[in-house]
Amino acid sequence: MTTKLQQLTQNILSSQGKLEADFILKNAQVADVFTLTWKKADIVVKNGMIVALDTNNRFHAKVVEDAAGSYVIPGLIDGHIHIESSMLTPGEFSRVLIPHGITTVITDPHEIANVAGAEGIQFMLDDAQKADMDIFVMLPSSVPGTQFENAGATLTAQDLESFLHHEQVRGLAEVMDFPAVLNGEEGMLQKILLSKEANLVIDGHCAGLQSEQITGYRAAGIQTDHECVTAEEAIDRVEQGMYVLIREGSAAKNLRDLLPAVQPHTARRFGFCTDDKYVDELIDEGSINYDVAMAIEEGMTPLQAIQLATVNTAECYRLFDRGVLAPGYKADFVRIDDLSTMQAKAVWKNGHKVAENGNMLTNRQETIVPAHIHHSVHLPIITKDRLQLSFTKGTKANVMEIVPNQLITNHLVIDVPVKDGVFVPSVEEDLLKLAVIERHHQLHTTGLGIVKGFGLQKGAVATTVAHDSHNALVVGTNDEDMVLALSRIQEIQGGFVIVADGEILAEMPLTIGGLMTDVPAQQAKEQLAGLHGALKKLNPTLDFHFLLTFSFVALPVIPALKLTDTGLFDVTTFQHIAVEA
Repeated sequence: MTTKLQQLTQNILSSQGKLEADFILKNAQVADVFTLTWKKADIVVKNGMIVALDTNNRFHAKVVEDAAGSYVIPGLIDGHIHIESSMLTPGEFSRVLIPHGITTVITDPHEIANVAGAEGIQFMLDDAQKADMDIFVMLPSSVPGTQFENAGATLTAQDLESFLHHEQVRGLAEVMDFPAVLNGEEGMLQKILLSKEANLVIDGHCAGLQSEQITGYRAAGIQTDHECVTAEEAIDRVEQGMYVLIREGSAAKNLRDLLPAVQPHTARRFGFCTDDKYVDELIDEGSINYDVAMAIEEGMTPLQAIQLATVNTAECYRLFDRGVLAPGYKADFVRIDDLSTMQAKAVWKNGHKVAENGNMLTNRQETIVPAHIHHSVHLPIITKDRLQLSFTKGTKANVMEIVPNQLITNHLVIDVPVKDGVFVPSVEEDLLKLAVIERHHQLHTTGLGIVKGFGLQKGAVATTVAHDSHNALVVGTNDEDMVLALSRIQEIQGGFVIVADGEILAEMPLTIGGLMTDVPAQQAKEQLAGLHGALKKLNPTLDFHFLLTFSFVALPVIPALKLTDTGLFDVTTFQHIAVEA
């Protein structure tokens, strides 16, 4: 076996033309992400590293390929994604995105951690080892997201400590519990200190925070934010020393609004991220390649957009061995014919071609899942009585209004239909019943609320993908369909179920923690298409991503009103409130 010292020696000798290289990609238009220029050169690879950019045809290799003047850019990097939101395992996720040119991702496995704790993190790390891309992990900082709900696990600083020096761990994931930070709560500060002492990156989650609160986050040593929704917010973060990750996912689409903040003097503090994106869109669009193409369409120069998607994100996460096409960097690169589409013709990882013309060139590997992660849904027997929402004083209520394709919601105080002291959903007024039921420890706590904006004309939708505690979540126009949907969720051990008129219209089992499937990505895409088709029957005029918008109505760290298993939660005051106003 070649030792690291031998490899280093070989790389140096190859860089001087004294030893044959492993691979040369000739006649490439190479992206220089430092000077923002293109240069015609041959990319020379040895031991998975770029050892030279040859402009004089003086190198030789065992394998040579002609790029024929195509553009070649560094492998793209996603600065923040929850792989679980793709509904795929890490290994299968990799097989979807490498053909789009993404060779490295930074993931926060707090979805599975909220279900299965440290064992969930270990599962993600283990399965990531089977991936062709590099998957780096940020350790979940907020499990549960707040102390006002019941998750499947609680992770303390001590629970995270054993992962700190894992080679795939880059830092502490998005710190969502801002009161815990700004009030100096010991448990949160212990996690931050452990990460700082291990010289790791600390991600922020600064949704709705004011500038002075950002100052508190910076004083704590928190370095990034992916929750900006305006250019003004983004500039404030950069001025205070943060990296800003521009998010474009399935529900939260912030790229166009943030691009004005990216100017020549600020650009090196920006990167791209996905956060949450479903398998169908990942297959059809990709992720960071899609962001780069969109930025170019909006007027950003191609090289500037590529810089954000590569070296900026690499440096943010202290991955100083990638994101650049220059000697001494990993041989992760992508051949592209048309920069406006950013469609990858071929992708190399560590100098080996792993994808071409949209197809993987490697074999799919089996996923091994611990048994109890496969059986994580423990709901009570659901009856209509459990879903009854009583009013004692009148008809005025605190109502959650969704904002299509955004994670935020509005807080309305309006009159709602009440009959015999009980709320009655109204299709005409688009006021539906919402329920969250604890499903991890058989506590069976139930939160009830009223939601406006989903536009269902009939039926019910239930899921266990309910960020971040992932309890069972259901919305409906009537109790009977809501009960049926929840009962089916228990039977299939998590996923999505759509019901109307006492009939199951579509379902998608997600048996890995109620979050992920172990079927191939294309099969998962087909199941998801069935869900979208069924939703059109419930709301024929649906024009937003219902499922992803729906899955965030239980997240009590993003304004303004959310619902947890313990009740209606006002994020602006960070306390529970009654449904009846």
